[in-house]
Amino acid sequence: MTSRIVHISDLHFGPEFQTAVFEAAVDEINNIEPDVLVASGDLTENGLVSQYRSARRALENIKCKKRVFCSGNHDYRSTGYLLFKQFFPSKPILKEDGIVFAVISTARPERNEGEVGHRQVLWLDETFKKYKRLTKIAVIHHHLIQVPDTGPDNIPVIDAGDTLRTIIESKVRLVLGGHRHRPWRWTVGGTQIIHAGTLSSERTRGFYVHSYNIIDVTRDTIDARLKIVGSRRLIGFNEVVKGRVRLPEIVES
Repeated sequence: MTSRIVHISDLHFGPEFQTAVFEAAVDEINNIEPDVLVASGDLTENGLVSQYRSARRALENIKCKKRVFCSGNHDYRSTGYLLFKQFFPSKPILKEDGIVFAVISTARPERNEGEVGHRQVLWLDETFKKYKRLTKIAVIHHHLIQVPDTGPDNIPVIDAGDTLRTIIESKVRLVLGGHRHRPWRWTVGGTQIIHAGTLSSERTRGFYVHSYNIIDVTRDTIDARLKIVGSRRLIGFNEVVKGRVRLPEIVES
């Protein structure tokens, strides 16, 4: 059986939010009919109540019963950490047709860098030991490995080494993240680390279009492709990594 995941990130409801782009993406995603929607953080720009309200109202237009929400550093600004779970309640563990999703919280109040923390690393290890026969997917906002075209690594996960070791030793097959507004894929050991670009922020970076990921998961395979908002074709991540995609080829009027 194949489970289809739509992975979005970095919506940034607030001053830089692009309403028309988001609405186009919602229509596309509803036509895709995903089994699981994953949103990997920075749903808001400044963690304000009004931004949380707008984000929740808008995301309710995406038709998907199973949702995984992860907070980002922007969501924890202005004491927004007190609001995230209120507006986006999401269990840290979700099971779906042979897949287990684990949400790793790296956001910290009023800080841009990410941190997993020793207790959460232990929790991750203990959790994945319970699901040896399922496909393991971790959802995180910050990047564990620096993403190209995004400048100096001034906002890392400060304990990325411990987190990566646990992920690899636990045989996690897929890590879904965002943060840098640049779609990219790394493969470390047997683990794919896939970042989504920004879905609807004006602040695109490196890859100057709005995008999201479509990922088909079976017991034996993970097929991840990039979808440009407003374009009819899907892009393989190998095309992005090897630099074969040029902007005029993928943007359609």
